[in-house]
Amino acid sequence: MQKQIKYKLYIMELEKSMTKRTAYMGMLTALAFVFSYIESLLPIHLGVPGIKLGLANLVVMVALYTMSGKAAFTLSLVRIILTGFTFGSLSTMIYSFAGGMLSLGIMVLLKRYKLFSVTGVSVLGGVFHNFGQIIAAVFVAETASLLYYLPVLILSGTAAGTFIGILSSILIRHLTNLLNEKQN
Repeated sequence: MQKQIKYKLYIMELEKSMTKRTAYMGMLTALAFVFSYIESLLPIHLGVPGIKLGLANLVVMVALYTMSGKAAFTLSLVRIILTGFTFGSLSTMIYSFAGGMLSLGIMVLLKRYKLFSVTGVSVLGGVFHNFGQIIAAVFVAETASLLYYLPVLILSGTAAGTFIGILSSILIRHLTNLLNEKQN
């Protein structure tokens, strides 16, 4: 009888934890979607198409550091699909997917091996996001001449990654403290 009660309490705690995790993931997904929308309204014209701040990557970084790589992957994939269908086209989805997945893969590895700070992970994520998009564009357009954009995109990825990384590290620190306080 005691074992059954303990088991039921364990299951109730597990369900409560899963509900909180699902709600947190839903909130992050909505926030990433809103940030993508805001970013689509911000005109950034630096002579090279596709340069953005990457505001939604702020949310992906928070998911990566407060949840897991799998959660960040799910969030990133859902955001790419939602924003592609809502604000973009199939081609923007292809470029976003190529950049986003390469970027996330690099960030997961760097985080796992603790080679860089949150900001360093974000910077390399920004650079590899642009690299992934250029590689996709080279294949879609069937021309290597697009690689000439790479130096400018590396600079913009570094700048955006630094900005997002600094904001991410502040948010991650505060959210981690908040989540730890609620558990105690």
